[in-house]
Amino acid sequence: MVASTRCALGDMVAVARILNATLIIPELDKKSFWHDRSNFSDVFDEEHFINSLANDVKVEKKLPKELVKAPKSVRYFKSWSGVDYYQDEISPLWDHRQVIRAAKSDSRLANNYLPTDIQKLRCRAFFQALRFAPPIEALGKLLVERMRSFGPYIALHLRYEKDMLAFSGCTYGLSQTESEELAMIRENTTYWKVKDIDPLEQRSHGYCPLTPKEVGMFLSALGYPSSTPVYIAAGEIYGGESHMVDLQSRFPILMNKEKLASAEELRPFSQYAAQMAALDYIVSVESDVFIPSYSGNMARAVAGHRRFLGHRKTISPDRKALVRLFDKVDSGLLKEGKKLSERILDMHRKRQGSPRKRKGPVSGTKGKDRFRSEEAFYENPLPDCLCQPGSPDSDDSLVSI
Repeated sequence: MVASTRCALGDMVAVARILNATLIIPELDKKSFWHDRSNFSDVFDEEHFINSLANDVKVEKKLPKELVKAPKSVRYFKSWSGVDYYQDEISPLWDHRQVIRAAKSDSRLANNYLPTDIQKLRCRAFFQALRFAPPIEALGKLLVERMRSFGPYIALHLRYEKDMLAFSGCTYGLSQTESEELAMIRENTTYWKVKDIDPLEQRSHGYCPLTPKEVGMFLSALGYPSSTPVYIAAGEIYGGESHMVDLQSRFPILMNKEKLASAEELRPFSQYAAQMAALDYIVSVESDVFIPSYSGNMARAVAGHRRFLGHRKTISPDRKALVRLFDKVDSGLLKEGKKLSERILDMHRKRQGSPRKRKGPVSGTKGKDRFRSEEAFYENPLPDCLCQPGSPDSDDSLVSI
């Protein structure tokens, strides 16, 4: 929620600049799975956002009174559009309307081939103007300090939550009762269009988040000792402690915001999923190593933010390759140890966030699939907003933190 909002706002700031339009602070989605009632100013520092962009785009907190009853146009801007689309198709709407409302705001701009000034503005909006609200920033920094008291730490975005598993249809390792509950949630969520999903096929293609047990095997294979502090950046893990036993046994210093902060400290945020996610975002960006168990919006946004701040180490698991190895371990064809470790280390040497240009579309893809296959702009803003220094020493060692 927080990550997708950041990406959408980065795009809308740039769109407002292209159209020479005033941007109105948006309403956040209150109809999502979590029914979060947070307003923009509850999550982000509104004044900082407005002031930071003052030389680029005019931003207003609310629609001016004289425009409240003015003619409006509600439009679904085309996904991954370039400057020509906004100048040729959207700009003429102002000939007949004074207010244009973007019904959807995520992925409204192309990742590539936009003017340099527009790309740089997207970076200023996403990485600098969108600072979290002061109370969130304060507690986030406190959580980082407390996490560092255990030593250099890994932030693990463990996307093993009810909404993710229900949406993706990934039920590997779950009980029959749990699987049926997730299927019911998916069936009853009207805006999730795909209902019939083969969980084994999903997993074999690498479309499922790694389970907590698989993450534990992964970290051990990478060579991280059991004394490594691990911060769990996630909401409530589906199935609770029953699914965390193996990971906890491998890495006893397993922390989250609920363990690091008191109930009193968390009380202002605990009923709001977006604000709790913002705390995880801060701790993840500041971690010594960031590892996402799934490549969703949060994972991509944090990975990009860490690139922007100096290509901090981010290890992206090759889920498709890993589940094949883990299945061999489960079946007895492969044992945990040196051989498994060597294979996992080898396949991840170039998957740890070192500087490289953003990847283009997958060869042979067309239409929207072509755009979907591109690496997202905010996941890797190089070369548009970053220099490319020499590859860091960490390329040779995944274990060092």
